[in-house]
Amino acid sequence: MASSDHEIALATRDDIVGILELQEQNLGEAGGTLSVRFSSDWFEAALADLPVMVARRGGRVVGYLVSSSPAAQSHLPLIGAMLRVYPGAPDAYVYGPVCVAKSERGRGLAGALLSALRAQLAGREGITFIRRDNVRSLRAHAKMGMREVAEFSDEGGAAVVVIAYRG
Repeated sequence: MASSDHEIALATRDDIVGILELQEQNLGEAGGTLSVRFSSDWFEAALADLPVMVARRGGRVVGYLVSSSPAAQSHLPLIGAMLRVYPGAPDAYVYGPVCVAKSERGRGLAGALLSALRAQLAGREGITFIRRDNVRSLRAHAKMGMREVAEFSDEGGAAVVVIAYRG
């Protein structure tokens, strides 16, 4: 599937290096909004668990969207807190992280990645969290048809919204 000059596809092991580079550029300590750093091994396991979608432009990873079983991320404090307030349906999966390169934002790439993921996991519920103060992300996810289903506070006391959708 292509979005303008982007290729949207299932990620492969060859994409992991590009995913890790994009992740590093978008972590909180780099000024981004990603809250968790995942390792190469974690992404390899994620590829074996559920679909990971990538957006490539010119052969370079410029976006990714991970789906995983709740068990694959439940060891993370934020995911554990999310699942306590909203465990989702029995077949639910964790949506995210999703990341789009700064140079590619505003082109509908996150929506294209989500559409591709929904096609892979049709009929299943996806759940994720977004900090309440990340208004841009909340707005973007609402436009993609996601709804707020619960709220909790992170370890620092910030409000975090749980959002869900059915694929």
